[in-house]
Amino acid sequence: MDRFTSMLVFVQAVELGSFSAVAEEQQMSPQMVGKHVRHLEQRLGAKLLNKSTRQQSLTQLGQQYYQRCKTVLAELKAAEDEASRF
Repeated sequence: MDRFTSMLVFVQAVELGSFSAVAEEQQMSPQMVGKHVRHLEQRLGAKLLNKSTRQQSLTQLGQQYYQRCKTVLAELKAAEDEASRF
């Protein structure tokens, strides 16, 4: 599974508030959204999100990881934008 895609899905899950909203945005199933988040959690060996049937919230690690992911994804976008100018 592509780590950058998983990071993007995680960031969107935090910002949009639900796996269903991310699934619609990314044109993938809610189950695939869950797989991306679980992939990151398995890599890190810790939970990023506390989920219930009605809401989700970030763990303490999830909050820190979310901020770092936003930075990494912004840098990736900037690098791609710069490269596409040539």
